[in-house]
Amino acid sequence: MTYPINFSVKADVVAFFEKDTNTISYVVRDPQSASCAIIDSVMDIDYAAGRISYTSADQLIAYIRANNLTLEWLIETHAHADHLSAAPYIQDKLGGKIGIGEHITTVQEVFGKVFNEGTKFQRDGSQFDRLFKDGDTYSIGSMTAFVMYTPGHTPACTTHVIGDAAFVGDTLFMPDGGTARADFPGGDARVLFRSTRKILEMLPLGARLFMCHDYGPNGRDIKWETTVADERVHNIHVGDGISEDDFVKMREARDATLGMPRLIVPSLQVNIRAGHLPEPDDSGKRFLKVPVDGL
Repeated sequence: MTYPINFSVKADVVAFFEKDTNTISYVVRDPQSASCAIIDSVMDIDYAAGRISYTSADQLIAYIRANNLTLEWLIETHAHADHLSAAPYIQDKLGGKIGIGEHITTVQEVFGKVFNEGTKFQRDGSQFDRLFKDGDTYSIGSMTAFVMYTPGHTPACTTHVIGDAAFVGDTLFMPDGGTARADFPGGDARVLFRSTRKILEMLPLGARLFMCHDYGPNGRDIKWETTVADERVHNIHVGDGISEDDFVKMREARDATLGMPRLIVPSLQVNIRAGHLPEPDDSGKRFLKVPVDGL
């Protein structure tokens, strides 16, 4: 695959850190116009109380309105298992199209069965406005963004390259964080390693990389921006010189010690629907399902 790499445009990137899930959402603006995109928005949930709220999403909306921007895209780098997407809520307020990788259909098929969604739940990705293929392009004002298929953490993971900035989702973490897990259904440590090398070898050394999560390893401050060069030299899991076999051995052993993300049950049910909540019952209340025989 040949990608339309053009790093002459420096995208304007503003980050919003959501502390409860350690998620970073972004507003990415075309410096030549008022057009922008949102990457990986967050809908807040009080899991114990069974309540949804939109404080994090409202911060994104307020920023866009305060700066008189036009929202063109709401991008999901993958179907997140650790936070809920606020894309439909923001779309209702500001417009824009919701996009995700085409292999979301694989994730929908797997978790449609896990959550016993039945025949009414469409598994064709039709809940989203666009399903991106590897190498697809789209416009944000005068900027041309392109999509790299980077699976391994999940089957539907994509990296979105916008100007000189690449939004890697959970495929990479900051150099001292390494990589995300690869043991969810459809995940694969060997595939994840190859996706990380794809990013680090195909993008220029100076390309800015933006993370979806950071957990402040060893007590350091939260960070979310690095470069291809820094990852290649310093990434503890996939830096230059680390072999594929060594990574797979490490990743699989590490994943075997990890518990499930706290919000995996509500997150996946909502995110495979493009962030839409289930329809309310006759009383007007909405419900999510909790499997008791395992995912």
